[in-house]
Amino acid sequence: MSRFWSQFVHELQPYVPGEQPRISGLVKLNTNELPMGPSPSVLAAIRDEATAALRLYPDPQSSNLRDALATYHGVDRGQVFLGNGSDEVLAHVFAGLLKHDAPLLFPDITYSFYPVYCRLYWIAYQTVPLDETLRLNVDDYGQENGGIIFPNPNAPTGVAIELADITRLLERHLDVPVVIDEAYVDFGAETAIPLISVYPNLLVVRTMSKSRGLAGLRVGYAIGDAALIEALVRVKDSFNSYPLDRLAQAGAVASLQDEVYFQHCRESIMAGRVRLADGLKSLGFDVLPSSANFLFARHPEYEGATLAARLRDKAVLVRHFNVPRIHDYLRITIGTKEEIGLLLDALREALSGAALQALDSGQSGKFLAEGRFLPFDLES
Repeated sequence: MSRFWSQFVHELQPYVPGEQPRISGLVKLNTNELPMGPSPSVLAAIRDEATAALRLYPDPQSSNLRDALATYHGVDRGQVFLGNGSDEVLAHVFAGLLKHDAPLLFPDITYSFYPVYCRLYWIAYQTVPLDETLRLNVDDYGQENGGIIFPNPNAPTGVAIELADITRLLERHLDVPVVIDEAYVDFGAETAIPLISVYPNLLVVRTMSKSRGLAGLRVGYAIGDAALIEALVRVKDSFNSYPLDRLAQAGAVASLQDEVYFQHCRESIMAGRVRLADGLKSLGFDVLPSSANFLFARHPEYEGATLAARLRDKAVLVRHFNVPRIHDYLRITIGTKEEIGLLLDALREALSGAALQALDSGQSGKFLAEGRFLPFDLES
């Protein structure tokens, strides 16, 4: 059937999402979902909205949700844009704000949807390497460009930059759009939303999938100057005027109204992040400092693909990226206390198996030289 495809489709290289397998007893730590789920008030709001009114189209402007977000973030309603998940919002951003003659700039290691959108919309782009510690340095973005986009915290590294760095970047690029993708900002980084009143070229993109546990509802939004928002609305209304259904709008509003639950989830994830980082370091992993709901870690003695496969054999899923510079890293979602324990146990077994395999194949020198046979001999 591919003979009916346009040449454009043949040349596309789509984004590959994290897998969503249906395996009993699976410890799923590969897609950065919130383990505790949405607030109970969200579920109640969705049930209340599930009436005969579903035969009617939803509010195309998502007025109640826009008002709730404007109030929550201290901005005007006209500075809020909504979409079907932040990926759709980003798609409209790329089409409406980031296609210019000069190339778009973003990190070489970052959210892999960015180059996909560039190819989809025929946008020239140039990647800017992270430094040797996999950190973003805004001073590396001095070349001519038509726009800049990056996540803060970055994905998949989890490393955040400070608001002062973003301000310095904005001061140097007042004439191009600067987009900060804050999918994970609620887990410990600083939001750039307060800078919107000063910099009309700044757009901040957010999601309710991560810190609010609404990945299944698909609610994303952007906050920026009204002129930027108008551009996104023009693209949306040329694509899909009704991106958010009634259930998603009601559930998202309810989530914003339950601040106690939201803060509880944030604090639980940040505490779990410390617990997981300590556990990984005790097993010999190098762990990047994270402000997200995941950790990016590698073991200096084992290949990332091997460890990911061994974990999968034990029904534990983590994310592995087989790309240059980070092919030995694993991205591990912060799960529940029980899931963290199961992951660390599985890693102990995986590392043990890798070490024994090395001994059997005559590659034991690196273990013997360190006076040990297993990377956790004192902990087992």
